[in-house]
Amino acid sequence: MIRLLAAIALIASTLSVSACTNTVRGVGRDVQNNGQATKKAVRGY
Repeated sequence: MIRLLAAIALIASTLSVSACTNTVRGVGRDVQNNGQATKKAVRGY
């Protein structure tokens, strides 16, 4: 029973970490896009 619970906890934590990676990657893209938009606005095109 303990091994089953440990396996379930391991799978759940693995899925949580992989979801966080995608979220951080998305935030990085958003920040990069905002920086490019700001640069274009400052340059006037």
